[in-house]
Amino acid sequence: MKLHLHISLVVMLTVTNVAHANEFESPKSWQMSRLFHPTEADLASEKKGRIMIYDGVTDKTVDRALDEHFDRIGALMFTRTIVTDDTGNPLRDPETNEIVVEEDGCD
Repeated sequence: MKLHLHISLVVMLTVTNVAHANEFESPKSWQMSRLFHPTEADLASEKKGRIMIYDGVTDKTVDRALDEHFDRIGALMFTRTIVTDDTGNPLRDPETNEIVVEEDGCD
């Protein structure tokens, strides 16, 4: 019983860590699926006024979303948008080495 519990816990932690490694930019993440391939139910709830907040995506992803889904702009909100260079890599602050995010006014 203890071994089974231990194995389950290790598997759960491994899956959680892998899922969070690059969650926001993975094409299979729920956020990217919802943004670029919304279901009919998603679109219906947006038409009723529901706003979906997308957190930690890159500026390139935001640009693509606005180009491809401009008709949904009123239902999309982006926070902590990651600033990238021309190659799509996140920019880093030279002093702190932290990834640069756009100031969105949301704290």
